Amino acid sequence: MNPVFDWHALAPDVILVATIVVVLVVEFAFPRQSRTQTSRIAAIGVLAALVPIVSLATHENEAREMFAGAYAVDNYALALKAFFLVVTYITILLSVDYIDEGDYYRGEFYFLLLTSVLGLMVMASARDLITIFIALETISIPTFILAAFRKHDRQSNEAGVKYYLIGVLSSAIMLYGMSIIFGLTGTTTLSGISDAVAVDATTRPLLAVAMFLTLVGFAFKVSAVPFHFWAPDTYEGAPTPVTAFLSVASKAGGFVALLSIIFFGFRSPNAADLWWGPVWILAVLSMTLGNLAALRQTNIVRMLAYSSIAQGGFMLVPFAAAGIAEANGEPFVADTSFEAVVIYLLIYGAMNLGAFAVVIAVARRTRSAEISSYGGLFETSPVLAVTMTMFLASLAGIPPVAGWFAKFVMFRSALEAGGPWGVSLAVIAAVNSVIAFFYYAGVIRVMWFKEPVTEDRSPIQVPGALTGAIAITATVTFVIGVYPQLFARVGELAF
Repeated sequence: MNPVFDWHALAPDVILVATIVVVLVVEFAFPRQSRTQTSRIAAIGVLAALVPIVSLATHENEAREMFAGAYAVDNYALALKAFFLVVTYITILLSVDYIDEGDYYRGEFYFLLLTSVLGLMVMASARDLITIFIALETISIPTFILAAFRKHDRQSNEAGVKYYLIGVLSSAIMLYGMSIIFGLTGTTTLSGISDAVAVDATTRPLLAVAMFLTLVGFAFKVSAVPFHFWAPDTYEGAPTPVTAFLSVASKAGGFVALLSIIFFGFRSPNAADLWWGPVWILAVLSMTLGNLAALRQTNIVRMLAYSSIAQGGFMLVPFAAAGIAEANGEPFVADTSFEAVVIYLLIYGAMNLGAFAVVIAVARRTRSAEISSYGGLFETSPVLAVTMTMFLASLAGIPPVAGWFAKFVMFRSALEAGGPWGVSLAVIAAVNSVIAFFYYAGVIRVMWFKEPVTEDRSPIQVPGALTGAIAITATVTFVIGVYPQLFARVGELAF
């Protein structure tokens, strides 16, 4: 049978592919103009891809499936596609002046960035193991190059090599687990897998092994402990806009893949008890070791890297809670837990991108990522100090900024799951939230109460694009903190 193409549903992806082609052609055909035009083309293409997403969201609520159910465009996919495009637009704003002022090839950068985003877009709609794997590799391969984009910097090259080696290993382990799942169920579609595991209990031991191997592969992708070794060095060595993209969009891609496989493929009570235990352990290890390691950091990029690991642990809490609830026959609680994952991802994207935007702005003067270089920032650049305080407070979960709501839905999911495992998970998350407050507050204390480390007391000059990125993320972080129903509604619509 010939495949059916729903061009309206495929429009965001098609527009993004067209943008990638135009960026590549401009870079090759008009090298002089490319230094000023490729970033604009990339930004316009990303914004244009949002238009059909809005149209699809308002047109009808019915899911659109293509390629025998391997690709679906529903509310879940639309919400995540919109999130990825907005994150990409902000990343472009972070990159414009940073790339222009460095020894980089501009067109190459935006071509690789948009190609990785195409993988994210496909991932949001993937409902098949093969499609998920291809999407993950499309996300990962360009970021291997982007991590080593400072070609004459040994630290950047080391970051790219470490990221590449760990990425290849994780892909191999994950693909091995997926192949066993296919062998046991006879299908690669998530709906077919769901039907198979719901009725057949004879293959449970081998299915548990397959699920474990698949989870290990995803744990590498989302830098969950103990598979996090690549993250701190890669984040520090990569260009800072790439680090911001890896910490938000690339990590979110791994979480979306995990969410899709579990929600659409392994949600039944017959399968839930196979995966919630390993996810519970990954959540506890990531929260605890990530926060404890962050306490010792003197470099703010490394601190945010370990913070990202800990935040990933917090995002795994609703996963474990959903598995506990599903295994106990409480599907409604599992639904709210899956919603909590999406809500946390959306809020985390805003506050973490905002923090990296301020890091880039401050480094333009200090040429340093040491936390001590933030001394006296409130005295010299009060707006940057206030916005950075807002982002760090949000990451710590302090009201009234958005992070408190992310923590709220996370704790609610664990407590609603109930039982000793759900309650103990909530208690461990609460203790880790307190630990996290200390290293976030340490940076705030330096900005507000320490003396400036340089004699230059003039305000830091922030370029227009970077100012726009800070303004967008700060607005979202504050508005969602005051009016969290907006993202809560997005989470409800996604499921």
